[in-house]
Amino acid sequence: MDATRASLTYKKLARYTNPSWEQKVRFGQLLEHSNKKLAVGTFENALEDLHKHGRKEESLLVLRRIVDLEPTQSNHLRVAEASTELGEHVLAAQFFLKLADITEAAGGNAAQWFERAYSENPTDPKNAIAYGKSLLGQGEAGAAIFIFEPMVQSGNTSADLRDLYAQALLAAGRCLDCEPLIWQMFEQNPARMHQVVNLIGKMLDAELDVEAVALSRKLEVFQRRRGERRSFITTMQEVVASHRQSTDLLEFLAELYNASNRESDYAQVLLKLFDLYCTKHDYQRAGECLDRAAEVDPYEPGHQKRLEALRGKIDDQRFNVIASRFTPVKKAEQAIKVEEPTLGAAALQDLMLQAEILVQYGMKSKAVERLQRIQELFPREEERNQELQRLYIAAGMQPQYSGALAPPAAVPNAQPTPQTGQAASAPATHEAGEVSSLTKVAEITRKLYHQGNAEGVLKTTVSEVGGNWHASRCIAALRKPGLSPSSVQEYHVDGLIPGSSAALVSLVETLQDLAVARGTVTISEAGKAPELLAVRGAIEELQIESLLALPLVDGNDNLGVLILAQNTSRAWKSGEIVVIKTLSDQVMIALNNAGLRRLVKNLSVTDEKSGLLKRVSYLDLLQAETRRGLQQGTTVTVLLMQFGRRSALIKEHGEQAVESVMEQIGQLFSANIRTNDLAFRYEATTVALILGDTGEKEALLAVEKLRRLLSEVRYPGKNQTVEFSAGLAQAVMRQHFDPVDIVTEVVNRADQALEQAAGQGLGKVVSMAPQFAASAAVA
Repeated sequence: MDATRASLTYKKLARYTNPSWEQKVRFGQLLEHSNKKLAVGTFENALEDLHKHGRKEESLLVLRRIVDLEPTQSNHLRVAEASTELGEHVLAAQFFLKLADITEAAGGNAAQWFERAYSENPTDPKNAIAYGKSLLGQGEAGAAIFIFEPMVQSGNTSADLRDLYAQALLAAGRCLDCEPLIWQMFEQNPARMHQVVNLIGKMLDAELDVEAVALSRKLEVFQRRRGERRSFITTMQEVVASHRQSTDLLEFLAELYNASNRESDYAQVLLKLFDLYCTKHDYQRAGECLDRAAEVDPYEPGHQKRLEALRGKIDDQRFNVIASRFTPVKKAEQAIKVEEPTLGAAALQDLMLQAEILVQYGMKSKAVERLQRIQELFPREEERNQELQRLYIAAGMQPQYSGALAPPAAVPNAQPTPQTGQAASAPATHEAGEVSSLTKVAEITRKLYHQGNAEGVLKTTVSEVGGNWHASRCIAALRKPGLSPSSVQEYHVDGLIPGSSAALVSLVETLQDLAVARGTVTISEAGKAPELLAVRGAIEELQIESLLALPLVDGNDNLGVLILAQNTSRAWKSGEIVVIKTLSDQVMIALNNAGLRRLVKNLSVTDEKSGLLKRVSYLDLLQAETRRGLQQGTTVTVLLMQFGRRSALIKEHGEQAVESVMEQIGQLFSANIRTNDLAFRYEATTVALILGDTGEKEALLAVEKLRRLLSEVRYPGKNQTVEFSAGLAQAVMRQHFDPVDIVTEVVNRADQALEQAAGQGLGKVVSMAPQFAASAAVA
């Protein structure tokens, strides 16, 4: 019988007779595909008959037919309740779960149906997971853990269950319990990194600082191996900004910045640490942070106030060491003025330094003037002083004396006649002024060369130039003509407010364009100058009455401008301009040096795992540091540290353990050496360090510092400390030596020193001096 005929037959039958429930069900089945509404009505009639006769099992079957035709919430609930009444708990749980899904899809609250499904069949993981997830969504983490924990302990390792269990533990504050689960899931799927980061934040808020840092270090190693260290640092910045301040995590962040050569961020984190340690009354550590911050940028505003906060709270000797980094410029000037009139050894060194700078920059005529002055004040000094003799040769000057013996430079008890004293006063004052100016150049140059990045160079420039030449404002900027400045730094005297960014940028752009066209720019009435008409608003805001602007030039490239501004009328002397111009050249050299160091550390010559530079760049960078040392008049020391023979270490600990320890050592060194120092993976178990501006004694102190740092490094599964043998050699720095020969000699000597130290056993340090002064060949 087809569906149409069945429908007609059923209607006739229902009109004249009373069909049984079986007939109604049969006719409903025939109508399911042609007339669902009539089929549902037929089943409902059959259901009424079944209820009257107490046929519960058959009623359940009919209800399931109805649900198939009309899967509404109410029909699912009817089936679920009927299943419960019959003791069909598995079936009831299935329909309660379906009911929960339908309710959620409709935007309703399905919590009660998840609970009913779980209560009907708690052994089904699907029901338990759904109910636990519902509880977690309601904030009932403890109840969710109660549901999840038995399944996890029974060995259920489904990804959904582990994820939800970890979320529940985290929501309940059980950070240590959920860490293994979250880390395991992260290793399997690195896209889950946000869960690890969230856990670190929760640990911080729960004051589990040590554990938070340990997990952060673990994550850093993982991300670094994947080449995502930079994004990791950004993530850690966000963690620090959005959670409770932790000294432990800030120390770790400082390590990251230092290892990544982000000096500005490094200094700011150190200052945050300083404030936190002061709040905790841990002034010893606060002093260490201030000392490290000053090494990066001694001109950061507020340093003097921070220093005063430590007075009387740390050891006096330690306080004085930190204070020495902030010695005011005025004190340095006073010291110079006191020493100059004595015309003793200090005056000789000053004049020699001036002559050396002038020779270096090809200004031989001016260098000869300085040497003639030395000849007058210190006759025949070159016979006792090889450095002075070298200067005479470099300048092409032969000292000439009229008699067999020259008169002494000065007679202590001689009293000049009034005429003599009056005649000599003017030139003496003039000469003292020149000595002071060029001495400042040498001092400022040394400070510039110690900076590790462009920002530090510019900050040092404006602070030193502005302070020493008594400018109201000093501005240094890096800018390519036609573009906006990439970096602007400003110094101003007390009483003046800092310039706005818009005013500084517009002034820099205008004055650099003028300096490119004219060279040195001097303007006495800035407010009335027609060439400054476009920036008159900036001139008024910055209270500039007169100014001096010099271009910062690298070869044929104009890369920036140096501006000295005065809020009163000032006529710039030609001598001042020459000295500041010389200093601007030193600024460009310092910028190039800082850029080169940063470039080298960011290139692929760095070993990814240890953070050490590869040996392939060792000789090139040592030669570059040697040239810089010759230019600055500083020294360079090479330090080699061997942590045992590779073959013996592998035999004792295994290759993987040895490599792991060397990676730890490399990371430790990279994070703790100065920004100007360089560390290399010299051999499998040997590290080489190039220590710039460091003599033998300072290098030995550095070895002891590194020894203390290594006290925490252990081979896996063993409690013994890592020991080393070290050999160091200070380079023979002479201007007339070829840098290539200097490098060759010091490298060989350092190797010999390490060989001797290794022969004496672990823990020994050998410093090998040159066998003779002329170790390097003359160029």
